[in-house]
Amino acid sequence: MRILPRSAFGQTILLISVLLFINQLVSLVAFAVYSFQPSSQLINELLAKQVRVVFIDVKDPVLSPAMAVAFQRETGIGVYTESRALELGLQHANYYQNRSLEMSQLLGGEAEVRISQGDEYLFWIRPPQAPQYWVKIPLTSLEEASYAPLLFVLAVLGSLSVIGGWLFVRQLNRPLKALQKAAHSVGSGAFPEPIKERGTTEIVAVTQAFNHMSKGIKQLEDDRNLLMAGISHDLRTPLTRIRLATEMMSKDDEFLKEGIESDIDDMNTIIDQFIDYIRNDSKHKAELTDLNALVEDVVNTEAISDRRIYFIKGDLPEIPLRYVAIKRAIANLIQNSQRYSSGDIEILTGREPNSSLAFITVSDHGPGIEESEIERLFQPFTQGDKARGTEGSGLGLAIIKRIIDTHGGRVLLTNRAEGGLTAKVLLPLA
Repeated sequence: MRILPRSAFGQTILLISVLLFINQLVSLVAFAVYSFQPSSQLINELLAKQVRVVFIDVKDPVLSPAMAVAFQRETGIGVYTESRALELGLQHANYYQNRSLEMSQLLGGEAEVRISQGDEYLFWIRPPQAPQYWVKIPLTSLEEASYAPLLFVLAVLGSLSVIGGWLFVRQLNRPLKALQKAAHSVGSGAFPEPIKERGTTEIVAVTQAFNHMSKGIKQLEDDRNLLMAGISHDLRTPLTRIRLATEMMSKDDEFLKEGIESDIDDMNTIIDQFIDYIRNDSKHKAELTDLNALVEDVVNTEAISDRRIYFIKGDLPEIPLRYVAIKRAIANLIQNSQRYSSGDIEILTGREPNSSLAFITVSDHGPGIEESEIERLFQPFTQGDKARGTEGSGLGLAIIKRIIDTHGGRVLLTNRAEGGLTAKVLLPLA
């Protein structure tokens, strides 16, 4: 199970979030240590001094009621017995252990501190000088310490920082996304316009290098196409003259004429395969196409009198295809089955279960091929063993694979258990 993100975008956002969390945690601890704690200690010292003032001249353990009333009238500080203190709200006050320990140290004995907040903010202190009494000290302009505002500020700052980092990384990744898309296009045989050079200096340098590379590859592709077009033209001209010359041969040389014409046909077929291999069909725009109708059209075209082709249609939506290129690939598959097998040919179309792929299978009843040879057969100018024959230039499967690759699909070859070979083409539905 993958937890951490693998993209630079995700890792950057995660790094910013972790650093912000640590920063906010340190800020909270620093606030508690350098602000809240000193303030709490200062308040306790002031309260302890006021308690000492209350009992500065008390020798009798029983405090004079008149003195208590007068002291409260002048200072607002009240001294009550525990029963009276409970009536006045002591029972609703919360006990604070840390403040009680600090107050015990300041007053030189065991003290207890309770705090209640209502209309007034009240400290209830039971001093060691008179444990039977409770001293009530009201403090104005003092509210219960709350971290909510601080947490809110830190959350807002953290959110703004993460959003800012997200926007920055997103802006940084835009040129990389453009490079990724352009590289995919070049890999499929298409050559987009030069990418706009933007972003950091490093990304601009990479973009410039990519544009230069794309331009060089396109030039090589154009030169190759021109070269093959010239060769095919130069070869077809003498082949045509040879064919014309054979028509002038005498009937006594009929067997020689047939051999020459057969060789000419083979050479023309090989030239056509060369042209098919270098043809860049990725320049054609993919359009929504009914795959079943396309396959049916190819089947009708490639059908021969002594071989039956069974076509079973599957339920498929229209999918984006380069019509001519896919038609050529399916035609090559059927022609291979006709050339290297005998008997009927079965073609199926449908949708792969639990995936967004359509499939086309072409199955024959030939001898099949060795498992170790399957991957090698997709290489240009590679032919199978004797069981599959030795005719052609070895470009058929390479042409099919190149066409399917430009559509983002795959070609699979498998031997059938009952004998024969199945070629399966997978194409994305979108």
